[in-house]
Formats: sequence, structure tokens, C-alpha cells
Amino acid sequence: MTETAEQGVSRTRILADLTPLRSSPDYRRLWFGNTVSWIGQGMTALAVSLQVYDITGSAFSVGLIGLCSLVPLVLLGLYSGAVADTVDRRKLGLFSATGSFLLSLVLAVVTFAGVENLGLLYTVVALQAVCFALNSPARSSMIARLLPAEQLPAANALSAMTSTTGGLAGPMLGGLIVGWWGYRAAYTVDAVTFTASLYAMWRLPSMLPDRAEGEKGAKRASVLDGLRFLGTRPNLRMTFFSDLSAMVLAHPRALFPVVAVVWFGGDAKTTGLLVAAPALGALLGSVFSGWLGRVRRHGLAVLIAVACWGGAIAVFGLTRQLWPGLVLLALAGCADSISMVFRNTMLQAAVPDDMRGRLQGVFIVVVAGGPRLGDLVAGSVADLTSPTVAVTGGGLACVLVVCLLGLRWRGFARYDARDPQP
Repeated sequence: MTETAEQGVSRTRILADLTPLRSSPDYRRLWFGNTVSWIGQGMTALAVSLQVYDITGSAFSVGLIGLCSLVPLVLLGLYSGAVADTVDRRKLGLFSATGSFLLSLVLAVVTFAGVENLGLLYTVVALQAVCFALNSPARSSMIARLLPAEQLPAANALSAMTSTTGGLAGPMLGGLIVGWWGYRAAYTVDAVTFTASLYAMWRLPSMLPDRAEGEKGAKRASVLDGLRFLGTRPNLRMTFFSDLSAMVLAHPRALFPVVAVVWFGGDAKTTGLLVAAPALGALLGSVFSGWLGRVRRHGLAVLIAVACWGGAIAVFGLTRQLWPGLVLLALAGCADSISMVFRNTMLQAAVPDDMRGRLQGVFIVVVAGGPRLGDLVAGSVADLTSPTVAVTGGGLACVLVVCLLGLRWRGFARYDARDPQP
């Protein structure tokens, strides 16, 4: 092998595996469209927050935006998964992406018209969350139909790259565009970016859920059947239990404004760095994810990654210097990204196609609700004790709980990607 070829192999082993993008044109279009639309949505999220504050001057009013988003995601998450297991997922994805496009267009039009209505902004945010709740299970369920099982870890690492890039680049671009050209420009750019997602969905083949042998026609999928299925599949349950142990027990985001001032003597800019550090770590974890495809013990990898998240958060609670603290948060974000890749891969590979939508619906509820519950736990413990106890104690509790879960369901650590068992 030549030196150039050896260097190429080395880079492939370190950097993100792009094989899914090369092997499937449908997946490539879907990934690109989703990446562009995530950035646009990040821009709009920041622009709406800024506009609400301009209208009201109230931080509480800005905080209500999160509630408008959270409630539809939690309430519709399970039902949207059942819909994705009943109808053509391509049509559902196209319908929901069209809804998101039209809502961005509404924001642009009313802003060009000079309308500043708080209720309208809240309504649009809530409807955008409805569209996302419908789109996400459909889109996630498609991936296992577009790619072979061995490419799913690489595809999920690329998906993690999409979400973290959107979370980082979207608000930064949104702030620049709003500062230079105003809200109307940010909303218009978001509407334009959604055309990439619409085009990707339009080009996909029909994606009717595979039915069990003997079933004919479009049978309405039951949410309760999905929950019963999950209740009898210990490996799948563990993907949710492990994530909840991290997000509920060791999620210190709500305390960042406090610790930025009390621990690091900083201000709002310091808080921004603390918020950005886990996202940057997750992005780096996705960029350097080429090795993930060679891991076969996905359950064990999840347990280790969640324990690393908890350990990094626990040590962060003891540091009083900013840069080491940021490094620890970045390490936690990287561990969370790795955990997400393997948990998603297990949900795609070990779940029958006609159940994938409902399991992805449960995933939405956990991902949307877990961090908010974690915010409540962290804030309550900090008020009763101290931020240090809340952060370090939460990290240690996460490590302890995930170890106990691994001991209780030992088969999870033995999960083998070559023979995925739910």
C-alpha cells in the first residue's frame, strides 16, 4: 500500500465515515436538505426570541417560547410515531416539511408587513413544533430503509453533525443577519433553506411501513401496541433509561447563568460559552466518528458513554477555572454524541419497520422532556443545597444509576450489532 493510500485509510478511520452519502443518493439529498433546514430553523429560533424581547422587554415572555415548543413535542410525540407507522412516510415527511416552510413564509410576510403580534409568534412556534413532531419519526424511520445496517452508525453520526451544526451555526448566522438586515431577512432565508428539505422528500420513493406477514392494507398503528412492544424489549428500554439517567440527573444547563457568575466571575458572555461547549464537543465527536462503525457492542458503548458524560459533569462541578470547565463540558458533549449514535442505531436496526415510527416517537418525548425535567431537578437541588452539590452530585448519581442499570440488565452490555436483538 502506498503512503498516500495509508494516509487516506488513517483519515477514514478518524474522520466521519461518508460512505452513506456516497452510496445512497436518496440519503445524500435527505441529509443535505435536513442540514440546511436545521441551520435555517436555528436562525429563526434566535430571531423569534429577539423579536419577542423587542416587543415585550420581558425575559419571561422569551421563556414562554420554549414552553410553546415543548408542549406540542411531548403531547404529539407518541401519536406522531403511530402516524408514521400507518401512512406513507414520504408523504408524511413532505406534508410536515411543507408546513414548516409555509410557517417560515408566514413569519417573513407578516414581518415585511410591519406586523408585531406576540400571539402570532407564539402560535407559529407551536405549529412549527407540531410539524417537527410529525416529521422527525417519519424521517428517522426512513434511514434504515435507505441504507444497509452496517452503515447506520455512520449515518447517525452524520445526523448528529447536522443537529449540532444547526444548533451552533444557526443562531450565529441568525444574530448576524438580524443585526445587519433585520428579522424579515432571517425569516426569508429560513423559508428559502426549507426548499432543500422539500426537494429531498419529493425525490424519495414511497415509504409505506413494512407489514407483518399476512397483514394487508393500511392498518392503523396503535400507540399502546408500541408501548407494549417496548415494555417487552429490555435492550430498547435500556436505550431510554440510560439517556434519562444522564438528562434528568446530570443536566446542569439551568445553572449555567449562576455558575458563570459565582464560580468563574463572568457574565452573559461566559454563560454563552458554557452553553456552546457541549454542542461544540458533540460536533467534534461527530466529525471524528470514523471509528464508530467498527464497534459491535453498542449497548456497552452506550453505558460507557453515559458514564463518561456523568463523570465529566461531576468533575466540572468541582472546577473553578473557566477553560478547564469548558473542556470538561465539551468532553461531556462528545460522550453524549457517541451515546446518541449507538442508541439511534439500536432503535433502527433492532426494531421491526412497522414499529420504528412509534419508537422514534418515544425518542422525541424523551429527548424533549428529559432535559427540561433535568433543568427542574438541577435548579431545585441547587436551591436546597448549592450549585456544586447539584452539579457534582448529579454527575455522580448518573454514573451510579447507569452502572446499576447495566448490572440489572446485563444483556444490554452484550448487545451485538451483528445480531441486533431488541
